[in-house]
Amino acid sequence: MNTSEKNEIIQLFENQFNEKVETFEMLPASGSYREYCRLQNANRSVIGALNTDLKENTAFLSFTNHFFKKGLHVPEIYAVSSDLKKYLQQDLGNVTLFNFLSTTREKEGFSENIVSKYKKVLEELPKIQIIAGKELDYSVCYPRDAFDKQSMMWDLNYFKYYFLKLAKIQFDEQALEDDFQLLSNYLLSANSGFFLYRDFQSRNVMLKDDEVYFIDYQGGRRGALQYDLASLLYDGKADIPESIRTQLFQFYLKELKKYLTVDEEKFTAFYKGFVFIRIMQAMGAYGFRGFYEKKEHFLKSIPFALKNLKTLLKDVSLPVELPELFNVFEQLIHSEVLKEIGQTKNDLTVRITSFSYKNGIPTDPSGNGGGHVFDCRAINNPGRYAEYKELTGKDLAVQEFLEQKSEIGIFLNSVKVLVDQSVKTYLERGFTNLCVNFGCTGGQHRSVYSAEKIAKHLQNNFPVNVVLSHREQEK
Repeated sequence: MNTSEKNEIIQLFENQFNEKVETFEMLPASGSYREYCRLQNANRSVIGALNTDLKENTAFLSFTNHFFKKGLHVPEIYAVSSDLKKYLQQDLGNVTLFNFLSTTREKEGFSENIVSKYKKVLEELPKIQIIAGKELDYSVCYPRDAFDKQSMMWDLNYFKYYFLKLAKIQFDEQALEDDFQLLSNYLLSANSGFFLYRDFQSRNVMLKDDEVYFIDYQGGRRGALQYDLASLLYDGKADIPESIRTQLFQFYLKELKKYLTVDEEKFTAFYKGFVFIRIMQAMGAYGFRGFYEKKEHFLKSIPFALKNLKTLLKDVSLPVELPELFNVFEQLIHSEVLKEIGQTKNDLTVRITSFSYKNGIPTDPSGNGGGHVFDCRAINNPGRYAEYKELTGKDLAVQEFLEQKSEIGIFLNSVKVLVDQSVKTYLERGFTNLCVNFGCTGGQHRSVYSAEKIAKHLQNNFPVNVVLSHREQEK
């Protein structure tokens, strides 16, 4: 997001609420090309979005308005720019279902606490698929208005060209194409008159005030019920135990029967087919983002997808014969190369700290010592001016001062070169800890700004755990 786009989003906020923005924060990038930021003042916190894909924005805004009117838990839209590239929406916080799952699992295992959250999600899923899907304007769907033959073949070829070929898996091109045709024809015979969310997984469910909220459904279209259920229960890194999957599958069926009559045997057969196509779609994404775009954190999902495939292949019961596709699956789950991909011997934690030189340089809690210490005191200091004295580097006014009236950009570009070199080497050598410290006079303005910027840079570009702290503010 460039300065002009940032200012336009800020103006959108100030025009909508007739209030000044006090804090502007870019949010970490996800798997999409959309950019998000958080705008705050004493009265409110709002999420700003920037997306140059107008058709995708049209779908998201139309779906959101419809779902919101139907009482579903989706973010409220506050304002949309005249060019349709920027909009403001409700801030649902930072806790996704995946975040909750990860932190809770460390303490409790896959506990009833986690299962209860999944059940809340599955109570809402039929409402999205059936109730809200009835009067939806499907003409705005993008890129297709249904999960049809074309959509399925896109996903299957995505898997073939961006995963199988890049992973160097051997297959007979024509035989695999024949199996793709058979599988897609079978799946198209399922009832598809429902809203298909398309990317219904744990990172697209937010937890706030003990409620579940839904985001990122802009790829929605007409489709079968089973696809979204498969997406959630076979969500790679969520790594749901098989016994829990079975329990949640049965819970969904019970909820679904509140809205329509269900032939369990037929529903289950189609479900297994949709699980396979969903896993292939996900692996295509892992291949494109990981093998092709070289984004290592996508590769970390591959072992989980292989584990799911291995479980599924133990009990295959599809009414169509797919010999070449299953030959490919067998190669995948036995590939020693793929088992190693995405698995690091040690996770690298980068501790980024802002501090005041008056109180000394921070110590390394890992005991390794060393790391980087960058002195920000040569940068023009906002703290010398009365209007900035009570603010910090997280406040918009300070950020604008530093970006417009100092050489902070040149300084941080040099920092990135040094820190990136260390991170790459540490990852290659399996090191587990690196410290990056930013000091200034009071530990309030320049160091805080710098620490925030480098933290986001590392989160967006490397598969590392970033621990950010502002020592003087946290006392």
